[in-house]
Amino acid sequence: MTEVLRGAIRAEVLDPLSSSGWEVSGDQSALKKTFQFDSFVQAFGWMTQIAIWCEKWDHHPEWRNVYSRVEIELTTHDAGGITELDAKLARKMDALAASGA
Repeated sequence: MTEVLRGAIRAEVLDPLSSSGWEVSGDQSALKKTFQFDSFVQAFGWMTQIAIWCEKWDHHPEWRNVYSRVEIELTTHDAGGITELDAKLARKMDALAASGA
């Protein structure tokens, strides 16, 4: 099982994500972000690409899609909070969104 990020390591991993719009939930147990795309097709295409990485890494987000908007919440339920795996998936989501994929 992956360990929950704590202390200085947590700050080191999460601080760069905050600059790209990721926020920590009120109870500190999840990362949250809303992605906005130009169309439903772009949003759904991006979600499809993310789904492939989620399967590969066996880590799946809680997400909600409304037309061109995708709301994401990342947490590692087995660990009870935010882990490096959540940060890794957040970085992948940012990279694919930035590439226009």
